Amino acid sequence: MLNKTNIQNILFLDIETVPEIELFEDLSEEKQELYALKTQYQRKDEVSAEDFYHRAGIWAEFGKIICISVGYFIERDGINQLRVTSFYGDNETKILTDFKELIDKHFNLNKHLLCAHNGKEFDFPYIARRMIINRVDLPKKLNLFGKKPWEIPHLDTMDLWKFGDYKHFTSLKLLTSILGIPSPKQDIDGSEVANVYYKEKNLPRIVEYCERDTVAVAQLLLRFLNKPLLDDKNIVTI
Repeated sequence: MLNKTNIQNILFLDIETVPEIELFEDLSEEKQELYALKTQYQRKDEVSAEDFYHRAGIWAEFGKIICISVGYFIERDGINQLRVTSFYGDNETKILTDFKELIDKHFNLNKHLLCAHNGKEFDFPYIARRMIINRVDLPKKLNLFGKKPWEIPHLDTMDLWKFGDYKHFTSLKLLTSILGIPSPKQDIDGSEVANVYYKEKNLPRIVEYCERDTVAVAQLLLRFLNKPLLDDKNIVTI
């Protein structure tokens, strides 16, 4: 079925998240207790909830989205061109609303798919949960209530690489390396995003990182389809 999918009907995406509040001590007492409960199985016994707070961004209940980068293919003179754009800033509600507007206007038909790396476990549910928290109506492509598994319009490049192996986790960095795709991890990695956002206050650096990941996801799908990879001149940031 994947070989029959028109890549121009796919919206590739990646998100960057950080703790919703910079410092653990600035959380309410109730939120601190809830975070401790949420993370008790991830933390080692000697690691406090406060010491573990730098990872809060990976949970939608304690984090927020600061960037969503998307990419989509168009054809120019018989050659695939990937156009990349980003929604970012300190106003998460606006980021989510602008992203929803893009989907509703341009990727809302049955033929359209969303694609991310580990998207089924992270990006898609994270966006949906933050939309609910921010009182943003879910777009059809993220509203999965009552849908059967084969009706869900999501592609996940990590899921495709599993080939049915439920235990297999493969990072985007590893996959791009073994498949001969230029690495997206040229500057920072996910563990550094919160520090770059809160300490360095360098959001453009995070946006560039997010856009490179989005391009890498699109390149991965091209490799899975045994199609030529994109060169730099066919990747356009708008």
